[in-house]
Amino acid sequence: MQTIAPLWLWATFIGIVLVSLFVDFVVLKKQGAHDIGVKEALNWSLIWIALSFLFNGLFWWAVKDTTGSTEIANTKSLEFLTGYLIEKSLAVDNIFVFLMIFTYFAVPSHYQKRVLMIGIIGAIVLRTIMILVGGWLLAEFHWILYVFGAFLILTGVKMWWAASQEPSLDDNPALKLLRKILPVSKNYDGENFWTVENGKKIATPLFMVICLVALTDVIFAVDSIPAIFAITSDPFIVLTSNVFAILGLRAMYFLLAAVANKFHLLNYGLAVILVFIGTKMCLIDIYKIPVGASLGVVVGILAVTMWLSVRTSKVEERA
Repeated sequence: MQTIAPLWLWATFIGIVLVSLFVDFVVLKKQGAHDIGVKEALNWSLIWIALSFLFNGLFWWAVKDTTGSTEIANTKSLEFLTGYLIEKSLAVDNIFVFLMIFTYFAVPSHYQKRVLMIGIIGAIVLRTIMILVGGWLLAEFHWILYVFGAFLILTGVKMWWAASQEPSLDDNPALKLLRKILPVSKNYDGENFWTVENGKKIATPLFMVICLVALTDVIFAVDSIPAIFAITSDPFIVLTSNVFAILGLRAMYFLLAAVANKFHLLNYGLAVILVFIGTKMCLIDIYKIPVGASLGVVVGILAVTMWLSVRTSKVEERA
């Protein structure tokens, strides 16, 4: 696996992630369990997005300084931006599943923050491993691109079909397995994952929630990581665009949770994006779709889907 990023940029990236996690876990932890309003979620979302764009600017400068080529710097910067946008858009569907899990287990809103914070740590670790393994596989076995592409197309078709179905956790096999393995208390014990009942240590519903959130993130990573590899083969770009999108996941959750019903058609748009990216991977040896065109398609699909969602929501409200 080869990357265009210099070593000092890797160190800078790791430093930014560690500082960001420090802010999330140490500084914000002092606030304790509390409800996060739309204003606070919006402010933090803007901060994470601004940080991502600043890093992309630094990446552009590093590539130009290393290669001496503005054209290469522009291309790599566009690859980062496209990968970031793909991960960010697919994270929206991830968030809707989180919302379903929290609703199913009736998780108090002031406890949801801790679950998401721990989920972010798990997501960064698991995705780093998956990206490194995926990058090695693609470098060693080019034909895996076609497998990933076909998988994304099938996933997109399935997502389109499931978009009109009512989501439910009642028949979820992972939840059934967890309940068979672990005894679970009926009530929450603050933000604790374990509690004691009748002298025995048992799991709280919050532990079940964190397990399902982690499993959900792994499933979505199987979609998003190959999608970004379709844009670029540089593991640095795949990893950094993925991680920066994940860092803003908690704030984006609380922001979208308040307006989830207004974007009811978004899953259809995400399904089309997956089919497009999958097709791009399958055609890579025949015709390589330019990065700028890919970015335009993704942005266009998201914009149209969100516009249609808001428009149809207003029509239904009037009716």
